[in-house]
Formats: sequence, structure tokens, C-alpha cells
Amino acid sequence: MADPKRANKSGLGYEVEKKMEQNYDREEATGTPANVVNWVNSLIDGDHETIPATDWKSINTHLRDGVALCKLINKLLKADGKSPVTFQKKVMSPFVAMTNIENFNKGAADYGLSTESLFQSGDLWEVRKGPFLNVINTIHSLGFVANEKKWTPVYTGKIKKIGDAE
Repeated sequence: MADPKRANKSGLGYEVEKKMEQNYDREEATGTPANVVNWVNSLIDGDHETIPATDWKSINTHLRDGVALCKLINKLLKADGKSPVTFQKKVMSPFVAMTNIENFNKGAADYGLSTESLFQSGDLWEVRKGPFLNVINTIHSLGFVANEKKWTPVYTGKIKKIGDAE
């Protein structure tokens, strides 16, 4: 559903957006979002409300303020003997949410995730299916870094090579 505040894309912008949405759909078919939700829920359960469903809008809506992400990365950082990231639990403005998201990304980089694997805060904040794949991919990659560090619960996502037909 189109955002009523945003102009509809056309031409090349429309084609790129559709391609990004198709990429998300392919990842969803491989089970990546479901694996991400299961892992995140196992980490934040008891500290934060768990993600209620595995569809992209539910995941996006739940992570959008950055609080759950900050709690997730703080658990990993603490176990790794590193300083936690700061975040605000009460998000009253987009600025605070974006700051939380950026703090998550800084924490993920400190934990060992490559900067190329991080998403931009707009990928989460703008609630668009195509760019949201970047958020899923970041958490997916973070799960593999945690597995390398012998974190439990183990992230059960798989790396699947999907060739692009075009």
C-alpha cells in the first residue's frame, strides 16, 4: 500500500522499487525473515516485547523505534565484554528513533559486523518493503557473527545463493 504522504514512483524509480520488493520476496521464500524473528525473539524475550509475526510490516513496525535492536546488540556486546550502546526507551520523535537505530549500527560494528553489512536508518524508518531487506540482511549477518563467537541461542539462518535472472 502506498504511503499517502509520498508520491508514487514511476519509470526507473518504480522498476527499482519493484525489483527490491522481489528480492525481499525471494528472501522470505528462503525463510530468512522467519529465522531472524525467531533469533531476535529468543534474545529479547523477557527484556522487550517479542515480534508478533514474521511478515515484513510486523517486523518493521516492531523494530522501527530501535529499542528492541539496541537491547539485542547490548546483550551481544555484554557477553563479548564490550560497552553497551546508549538508547532511549521512550521514543517520542523520529529523531530519537533514528538515533537509537544509528546506535544499534555502531554497536553491531563494534561487535564485529562489517560496515558494509549495516543498513541505513531510513531503510527501517521509512516502512518500505524493498529497503527493509537491508535491515533483515543486517540482523541475518549479525546472527552469523554471533555464531562465530559461540553465542547461544544459535542463529539458525542459512546462506542461500540466489542468482539474479537479469
